Amino acid sequence: MFPLKIIQKSSRGRFSCDGKMKKKSGKTLNIAHLHWGFPPVIGGVETHLTILLPTLVEMGHNVSLLTGSAEGARTDDEYRGVKIQRAPIMDLNWLVQRGLHGIEKEVCQVYSKFIDKQKPDILHAHNMHYFSRMHAKTLEKMSVEKGIPLFLTAHNVWDDDLYLDLTTNIRWTHIIAVSHFIEKELIGIGCSHRQTTTVHHGIDEKMFNPKVNPKPIYKKYPQLKGKKVIFHPARMGMAKGCDVSIKALRLIRERIPDAMLVLAGTKNIVDWGLTQQKDIAYMVHLVERFNLRDNVLIDSYLLEDMPMIYAASQVCIYPSTASEPFGLTMLESMASAKPMIVTKMGGMPEIIGDGINGFVIPVKGYEELASRVIQLFSDDELRDRLGNVGRNMVEKSFTRKSVAQATVGLYNKFANIRSEARH
Repeated sequence: MFPLKIIQKSSRGRFSCDGKMKKKSGKTLNIAHLHWGFPPVIGGVETHLTILLPTLVEMGHNVSLLTGSAEGARTDDEYRGVKIQRAPIMDLNWLVQRGLHGIEKEVCQVYSKFIDKQKPDILHAHNMHYFSRMHAKTLEKMSVEKGIPLFLTAHNVWDDDLYLDLTTNIRWTHIIAVSHFIEKELIGIGCSHRQTTTVHHGIDEKMFNPKVNPKPIYKKYPQLKGKKVIFHPARMGMAKGCDVSIKALRLIRERIPDAMLVLAGTKNIVDWGLTQQKDIAYMVHLVERFNLRDNVLIDSYLLEDMPMIYAASQVCIYPSTASEPFGLTMLESMASAKPMIVTKMGGMPEIIGDGINGFVIPVKGYEELASRVIQLFSDDELRDRLGNVGRNMVEKSFTRKSVAQATVGLYNKFANIRSEARH
């Protein structure tokens, strides 16, 4: 069991850690999480859950997850000690095609059965402040009726009425923001600063580390061996800046002919807007137009392959053109001691410092991106220094243990406050 650190919240919601403590009550918590997807569905939230939930189990808690159905996945399963339950009514890809009308009864039945079976002390929803008013309202009703504290992690923000309604009108016990950028946006729409706390993601620093051997990935992708590899680890999409990466590669190749850009295409994602395939088609057309086929690798990568792809890379990039809430791939890159180049968007500049552990470039700045990549390829000492600083930052502040400790600290603090208020 991991020791918990004393967690104090500043006026801005930032955590500082000082010394160690045991869980306040010394009690094992039954913690029930809810989210729309979990592997084999791939995405930033899904990856975060594969890190956080098993760590909570290692701390001695009972953890369960209600999530969406997925092809090839069992309805009832277990993942590293976490009880997984899947249901179609949590599958956004199914819901967007079927529609939300007429499933109220089924949502209520599935939620009720899940809660009655798990008997949670804590309900913790992820991104339930969007997509479906019915799901959020049903969860709120059960939380109130059963007296179970209801936490929300806001991994994203949107600009529409549904987001405004479900963020501010659901009786969340407390809202966790994944970055100060997200917390600021929440406060901007009327959430109290006392109701929100920033807890940055953590990473498995043992899984992602500078000593990973890339040889197995060379067998799978021999075209990477001996090349100058640039890894863009986000799923392919316009919002992730993949088109910016391809435009930059066109300039990079003029100076570095053996440069290879690795892009992550995947079929197993939550694609609520049904834009994924359209975005990928555009990116492939760009590659062909610029005659970059021999300089680009596009594939769907298994989670266990990711550390080896980082190990085979010299530079990582994430030139997002949207307000990226955080970007877990930044931590993967840093933990692997690889410098990362990001845009000044969303929560990314909170983690990547320009000239410290990577570089920050303007949005859609493909020329600046190309220049920085060429600079890093040309200066081994600079590349190593930025990478080592990133690794040290992860070890100090962004481990899987740190995010789990902070989360449990909030459970204890705000669940106790709510319990005292009822009495």
